[in-house]
Amino acid sequence: MPWNIPILLTWLRILMIPVFTVLFYLPAGWIEPYHIINWTAAAIFAAAAVTDWFDGFLARRWGQTSDFGAFLDPVADKLMVAVALILLVSMGRTWAIYAIIIIGREITISALREWMAQSGKRGSVAVATIGKLKTTAQMIAIFLLLVYEIPQYGLNFLWLGNALMLVAAVLTLWSMFYYLKLAAQEFKNKA
Repeated sequence: MPWNIPILLTWLRILMIPVFTVLFYLPAGWIEPYHIINWTAAAIFAAAAVTDWFDGFLARRWGQTSDFGAFLDPVADKLMVAVALILLVSMGRTWAIYAIIIIGREITISALREWMAQSGKRGSVAVATIGKLKTTAQMIAIFLLLVYEIPQYGLNFLWLGNALMLVAAVLTLWSMFYYLKLAAQEFKNKA
C-alpha cells in the first residue's frame, strides 16, 4: 500500500466519519448550545468534501495516483455521504427516499464500474459532468441540512437543503441511467 499525502488525506476522511457520527450521539448537555453540534458536523463534512477534491488534485498533480488510491477514494466518499444521509433521515431533517435513491445509485454504479473493470472497459463509465453536478448538489444539500439552523438572514437551511436534495436525487437518477446506458452500449458494440 503506497503512502503519500493524497492517500493520507483519504484516510483522514475515513477517520472523520466516526467523529462526525459521535457528535449526534453525545449525551444531552455535553455540548451546549446544541447548534454547535450542527455547525461542527457541517464543518467536518465540508472538510471531508474539500479533502476529497484536494487529494485527487494532488495525486494527479504530483503523479501519485495508484490503484489503491483509486479504490480508497470513492469508498471514503460514499461512506461519508451514506453516514450523513442516514443521520439526517434519523433526525427527521430529510426524507428516506432521497437516501434510498442516492445510496442505491452509489451501490449500483460501484458494482457497474467493478463489472466493467473486469471486462476491461472501466474507462467507459468514467466520471462524467452529470456525476460531478450530482455530487456538488448533494454535498451542498447535506451541508445545509447538517447546519439546520433556525432561518437566519432570510434563509431557511432546512428548506434550501431539501430543495437541493431533490435536485441531487433527480441528478442521481439521471447520472445512473446515463452510466447504465454507456455500459449497455459497450456490451452491445462488443456483441
